Amino acid sequence: MDDFWTSLVQALRLIVSGDPILRGIILLSLQVSGGALAITVALGIPIGAVLGLRRVFGRGLITALLYTGMGLPPVVVGLAVYMLLSRSGPMGSLHWLFTPSAMIFAQTIIAFPLVAGLTMTAVRSVDPDLRLQARALGATSIQEAWAVLREARLGVVAAIVAAFGAVISEVGAVMLVGGNIAGKTRVLTTAIMLETRQGEFELALALGVILLALSFAANLAMLSLQGRSRE
Repeated sequence: MDDFWTSLVQALRLIVSGDPILRGIILLSLQVSGGALAITVALGIPIGAVLGLRRVFGRGLITALLYTGMGLPPVVVGLAVYMLLSRSGPMGSLHWLFTPSAMIFAQTIIAFPLVAGLTMTAVRSVDPDLRLQARALGATSIQEAWAVLREARLGVVAAIVAAFGAVISEVGAVMLVGGNIAGKTRVLTTAIMLETRQGEFELALALGVILLALSFAANLAMLSLQGRSRE
């Protein structure tokens, strides 16, 4: 127990001192997860809204695929992306393997079902009378969809936060496609695993504290947005 508290104190000192290795890992983690989240939001919210608002052909199958994707093991996603980006794979010419681009690709696949599926569910839960009122007031299809999305905004925000939590804490896929290369593809989760194996518990704990802080900040932001929306 004494060793744990000693390591924790040293970890906090590393964080406060602004250790350059620690700073680089944090920035790369935010770059990769932030990039994946931005792509996911740009694609997932519109697709989820369409699935929730329209009777799309094959919607039942698409819904089943999205729900399956929510529970898809990240390491399976990593393996699939690895095979796609390998030299003999169909996307090998991109030369993305063992780069941040490959990690963003894998995390986007992991996050997309969460954003699209939860957005679809949030849109479907909106009172149908809202759409009727919007039409009665002469709203266009786009204005009607925007009104429904505004009503479902709490669910959409929850979807975004859930996706961020999934990608920032993911380790299997980014390890496979990124390779955990120091200074190039090493992020918080892969660094924690490596430092723990090497017995560098101070740095591992510092990284763990930061990862928890990022997750807490995301949830705090969601609660703040929900409170403003209710007001």
